[in-house]
Amino acid sequence: MPRATAASGIEIEYETFGDPADPALLLVMGLGAQLLSWDVQLCESLVDRGFFVIRFDNRDAGLSTKIEVDIDLMGSILKAMGGEAVEAPYHLSDMADDAVAVLDDLGLATAHVVGASMGGMIAQTIAIRHRDRVQSLTSIMSTTGNTAVGQPTPEAMGILLNPPGTTRDEIIASSVASSRLIGSPDHFDEAYALDKATRAYDRCYSPKGLARQLLAIATSGDRTADLRQLDINALVIHGDVDPLVTLSGGEATAEAIDGSELLILEGMGHDLPAYYWPQVIEAITALASRSAVGV
Repeated sequence: MPRATAASGIEIEYETFGDPADPALLLVMGLGAQLLSWDVQLCESLVDRGFFVIRFDNRDAGLSTKIEVDIDLMGSILKAMGGEAVEAPYHLSDMADDAVAVLDDLGLATAHVVGASMGGMIAQTIAIRHRDRVQSLTSIMSTTGNTAVGQPTPEAMGILLNPPGTTRDEIIASSVASSRLIGSPDHFDEAYALDKATRAYDRCYSPKGLARQLLAIATSGDRTADLRQLDINALVIHGDVDPLVTLSGGEATAEAIDGSELLILEGMGHDLPAYYWPQVIEAITALASRSAVGV
């Protein structure tokens, strides 16, 4: 796969689908997740709707650069969540710049940007920092950074903070169990979750990378004021039973971005099962169509 090099020297692994002459759609994944989490069939379905699709590994995930630092990650995360000021190796703004480096590597002036969970936070930040590079913004199961909204349930917070095990089998089993707990209750596919967890582990298991990303989220602040200044066609998608980033996060995001569309998906948790793909693809395609003609 190709790799983009950001101005910071960070290398970002990415993959493309479709015709580079078509409108670009940049997919940004969430906490600890690799580009694998954007399902190939979903990517191909978006290609079928006329997009040139790009998926990539964020820094500290997959095959992109790992940011090794000698700090007490868990202690720093807990302090930051408690409102204390702590130093972080990087912030969401740096991750947004990494994503733009992928566009630069491909020679793309602009893209429709779609982010899920932490990827939604990064996508919002791309639009804030690099407005001229973003044709439209889709934020899925994400939030604004305002700690009064979108907070996880106690059970979901436990998933973030509990050790996942030490052996390959334990870690994969823990990933499947976590997917079940935070996912869409009526659409959880255990075989699919097991296959995804196995492929992700074997490609690159990086628990410290996940912790560093979590610290980046905890120290990047509230984007609400900046989102209010955005003049952009935007779509906010959220499940009504999401326990990890609860619905108020999506509602606050839509409220902050003037004129944005809020699509609430009944029964969807913190995942994107194939059951919801037709609605999501249709909404993204319609947004891109409006944005292409400046509506």
